[in-house]
Amino acid sequence: MYGLIWRILPGPWASKFIMAVGLLVGAAALLWLFAFPAISPHMPFNDGAVDTQGVGAGSGDGGGEEAVTGEVSEDPGAEGLPGEEGAS
Repeated sequence: MYGLIWRILPGPWASKFIMAVGLLVGAAALLWLFAFPAISPHMPFNDGAVDTQGVGAGSGDGGGEEAVTGEVSEDPGAEGLPGEEGAS
């Protein structure tokens, strides 16, 4: 098929190459702007299988009570690491 297109295009090698690249760019633009958006609703890529109900509640982010109630302690470093009782 590409050989047929190459033989049909008029002119020397350089002009054939420029016209072939133009045809490729034109075909890609038509697909990108018209064909792909037309078939997009029929493709299964947007069908999520994950339930999004209750996202964020108890998601295991390690925030503890702070993540659930929204309360923040006044001194975030007050608890410290175990074994650092008098390290201040």
